[in-house]
Formats: sequence, structure tokens, C-alpha cells
Amino acid sequence: MFQTKEIPSKSIEVIDEGLRQYMLKVFNYMGMGLCITALSAYIIANTSLLFYMLKINSAGQITGLSAIGWIVTFAPLFLIFQFYSALRNGSFATVQILFWTYSALVGASLGTILIAYTASSITRVFLITAAMFGTMSLIGYTTKRDLTAFRSFLMMGLVGVIIASIVNIFMNSSGMYYMLSYVSVVLFTGFTAYDIQKIKGMYIAGDNEEMSSRKAISGALALYLDFLNLFIALIRIMGDRK
Repeated sequence: MFQTKEIPSKSIEVIDEGLRQYMLKVFNYMGMGLCITALSAYIIANTSLLFYMLKINSAGQITGLSAIGWIVTFAPLFLIFQFYSALRNGSFATVQILFWTYSALVGASLGTILIAYTASSITRVFLITAAMFGTMSLIGYTTKRDLTAFRSFLMMGLVGVIIASIVNIFMNSSGMYYMLSYVSVVLFTGFTAYDIQKIKGMYIAGDNEEMSSRKAISGALALYLDFLNLFIALIRIMGDRK
């Protein structure tokens, strides 16, 4: 018969503590990113900077985004590629700068959206988003079931939402708008549980501090996007317009 080697309880405690510190680092980066996004959105929505990002006609009506507004809206997409490139080949300081800059630019673009909703409904939807995100995070962290099988379904759904959203820019269908919002809620709650499990699985006790930090900030970006997209979908469904 094979003999099993009993792992000392102290070793288990060290591993668990290391994982706890790693996950705490992930959520700290994510939380700081969301704080920067919220601050940036607030500044844009409540200062004259907003007028540089919007087209406003002679009657004082908003007709769309200005050139600056479009640049700010699409700049985060460019930074995503820069972030992952720096994550592989750049210094960790560069990775951090790109993450903070990305968070600020996303907030600036959100500022032009959130002005359409009341402050009370934004607060209410944020709390609902936090509750849903927290619940799915707990499920993803504690479940013993391998969620990898759901990845293909989630990715296909995401691609479908992106394509349908582009089509709806030209169709301008309110029905499709709300349908896509509901589908997005389902997708990003699923992504939250999947990403938490994936991030947890990336942890290796023997990683040095820099490698651990790179994994943590990469995971933080994934969770940041899950939370943000879930919030945007919910505000479209539940937000009270001014």
C-alpha cells in the first residue's frame, strides 16, 4: 500500500495565508481602480470639463460626443493592449501606471453617461451591483465545481452582445437595448464567478513578490471589468433618468 505523507498543519496555514494575501491584493487593486473611475466620472460630470466632451447645439441640447469625447471613449481600448503588453515585457511600474490611467479614462467616459441618471438611482444601482458581485465572488471562490466549462458559453455570449450592440447603434431599437442589458447582467455575473476561480487558481505559493503582484493586477483588471459592465447593464435597466 502507498503511504501518504501528512502535511503539517503549519504548512497548510502558511499556504492559506499566502492565498489570502494574494486575493486581498487583487481586490485592493480592483477597489482602487474603481475609486479612481468614480472620482474621474464625478469630476467630468460636475465641472466644465464635461462641455469639452459633448456636442451641444444652440438650444443647449446635447447632440452627441465631441472629438475629445470620442478620443476619451476609445482610448481605454488602446490602453488595454498596452497593459497586457507591459504585463508580459514591461516593468511593473509601467503596468501600474497603465492600470491607473485606464481607470481614470474609463471614469471620464462614464461621466458623459451618468449625467443622464439621478444621483440616488446611481447609488442604489451601485449597491445592488456590489451585492451581486460579492455573491458571485463568494460562489466562485468556494465552489468545488470547475467553471472552465462555462468559459466558451460566456465568451460566445459576449461576442454576440458586442456585435448586437454595434448593430443597434444603427437600428436604435429600445427593445434590443434592454434585451442586451439583461443578457449582459447574466453574462457578467457568470464572468465574475469564473474569473474569481481562475484568479484563485493562478496563485502559486512559490511566486516572488513581483510575479505575485503582476498576477494580482491582471486579475484585478478582469474583476474591474466584470463589476463595471455589470453596473452599466444594471443602470440601463434600473436607473432613473433625469
